[in-house]
Amino acid sequence: MSPEMITLIMFASMIALLVTGRQIFVILAAIGIFAGLALWGVGGISMAFYSTMKLISWYSLLAIPCFIFMGYILAGSGVAQRLYDAMHKWVGAAPGGLAMGTIGICSLIAAMAGLLFAGTVTSAYVALPEMLKRKYHKHLAAGTIMAGGALGFLIPPSIVFILYGLIARVSIGHLWLAGVFPGILLAGMYIAYIGIRCRFQPDMGPALPPEERVGWGEKFRSLGAGIAPIILIFLVLGLLFMGVTSITESGAVAAAGALACAAINRRLTRKLFMDALGETSEVSAMLMWIVVGSFVFAAVYDGLGAVYAIEHLFSMIGIGGKGGIILMMVTFGLMGMVLDDTAMLLIVAPLFIPLVRETGFSLVWFGVLYTLTVEMAMMSPPFGYSLFILKGVLPKGSGITITDLYKSSIPFIGVQAACLAIIFLFPQIALWLPNLVFGG
Repeated sequence: MSPEMITLIMFASMIALLVTGRQIFVILAAIGIFAGLALWGVGGISMAFYSTMKLISWYSLLAIPCFIFMGYILAGSGVAQRLYDAMHKWVGAAPGGLAMGTIGICSLIAAMAGLLFAGTVTSAYVALPEMLKRKYHKHLAAGTIMAGGALGFLIPPSIVFILYGLIARVSIGHLWLAGVFPGILLAGMYIAYIGIRCRFQPDMGPALPPEERVGWGEKFRSLGAGIAPIILIFLVLGLLFMGVTSITESGAVAAAGALACAAINRRLTRKLFMDALGETSEVSAMLMWIVVGSFVFAAVYDGLGAVYAIEHLFSMIGIGGKGGIILMMVTFGLMGMVLDDTAMLLIVAPLFIPLVRETGFSLVWFGVLYTLTVEMAMMSPPFGYSLFILKGVLPKGSGITITDLYKSSIPFIGVQAACLAIIFLFPQIALWLPNLVFGG
C-alpha cells in the first residue's frame, strides 16, 4: 500500500472518529496502534511504545505544569487589577485608551504566564466591565480582549513554543527569543489599529471625562504596580537567557514567583492554592494524554514515509519553497478553527517539520509562523477556541452574544494576518535576537 493511500485512510479515520465526540488522544492513539498492527503485525506495537517512552523521558516536560500553575496563581493574585488601575490613569484620557492599555496589560500577563486563557480570562473580569461602563463599543471591547489574550501564544514564556520545541527538536530558548519582537510588533499593530479607529470613530472608544483623570503624582505612584511583574519576568526569562537556569528550573522559579506576587498582594489563600493545584493537574494530564496519543499516531505515520508522501503531494500540485510553507500555514489555519492548538500541533507538525528541515528553512522561523497562524485560527469563526473561552467568562448583563464575538474578531484577525505576512517576508524580525544571543 502506498504512503499516499495510507495517509488518506489514517486521516479519514481520524476525521470520522472526531465526529463521535471521543477524546482526541484516544482517537489518535487507537488509529496509530491499529495502523501499526495492520501494517507490521505485533511488532508495530513496539513503535508506539518506544515513542511514548521517549516522550516521558523528556526532562523539559516538567516545565509545563509549573507554567500552568503560575498562570492560575497570577489570575487570582490581584496583579492584573493593579496593572489595569495604573493603565487606566495613564492612557484612559486618550480615545480608545482603555482598549490600548488592555493590550499592554495582556502583553505583560503573557510575559508572566505564557497561556492563552490567562490574559483572556483576567481581562474579561477586569477590563471588559470598565470599557463597557464607559460606553466602549462592545465589538471593540470584546475583540481587544480576545486579541490581547492571544498574545500568550507568542510572547515568552509561551507553552506553545515549549511543545513545538520538543517536537521539532529546537531550542526552547531560541523559540522564546524569536517570539519577542513578533509579539511586540503584533501588540503594537493592535494598539495602532485601535488608536486610528477611535480617532476617526470616537464613539467606538470614548476618552475618559475630565473628572476621572488624575494628576502626574498619582500617575507615577501607580507605576509601583509594575514592579512585581517586571521582577517576575526577569527571574523567569532573564535568568534563563543568562544561562543561570534551565527551562525546567525557570518553570519552578515562575511558580514560586507567582506565589510571591499573590502573597505580596495578600491574595494567597488556601483556596487559591488548592484550586490552582487542581486545575494544573487537570490541564497537565489532559496535555500529556494528547501528546502521548499524538506521538503514537505520528510515530507510526512517520515510519510509513510520511515526508515522502507530503513531498509527492506538493510536487503533484506544483508547490515548493515558500509556496509549500504557505500551504502548511493554510492547513494549520483551517485545522485551528475546529481543534485546539495542542491537538493541532501534535497531529500536523510532526508531518510538516521534517519537510521544513529538508528544504532548509529555519525551524525557529517556522515555529513563529505556526504560532501566529494559531492565533488567527483561535479567533476565527465559527469554532475558534478564543471565542468560546471569552463567551464562557463574559460578565452577566454584558449583552455580548456569540454573533457579537464573531464580528468583533474579524478586524483583529486582519491585523494578525498583516503581521504574519510581515514575518513571512522578513524572517529576521524573528531570527535576529536568538542569533544575537546564541550566535548564528
